[in-house]
Amino acid sequence: MAIRKIVQYPDPVLREKAKPVTKFHARLHKLLDDMAETMYDAQGVGLAAPQVGILKRAIVVDVGDGLIEMINPEITEKSGEQISPPEGCLSIPNLLGEVRRYNRIKVVGQDRNGEPIEIEADGYLARAFQHEIDHLNGVLFIDIAERVFRPEENEEDSDE
Repeated sequence: MAIRKIVQYPDPVLREKAKPVTKFHARLHKLLDDMAETMYDAQGVGLAAPQVGILKRAIVVDVGDGLIEMINPEITEKSGEQISPPEGCLSIPNLLGEVRRYNRIKVVGQDRNGEPIEIEADGYLARAFQHEIDHLNGVLFIDIAERVFRPEENEEDSDE
């Protein structure tokens, strides 16, 4: 495993649409392992392959309940809405945003070996999945946020 460099905004790769994964081999496994190690090292809760410069539909997520890897993820069901807590992104340091997301989703995709998987997620996990799947489509949280701000601005708001 290796820690990879996280691509930073405004790198154009972050605006590209990732291609479906069709080969489930050792290189994909290494990519997933590296992505997980990179995410943990950066103290993130999710990472998409385009964030390490690879235009493949692969994500890793861990909101505190263990690592989830998903290849070719698609949201097939969605309901409710949530807007907090503020969202951040490893590719856009020093900015947060208030983003309206679905509160409950069902995501289908494949595991690292190409086997089908399905996950029902709500709350924070649903938010993390939506954020990472957006990356696969070249969408950043700053594109859809109702408000974008620096972390220190949020601290100032809470003192009022």
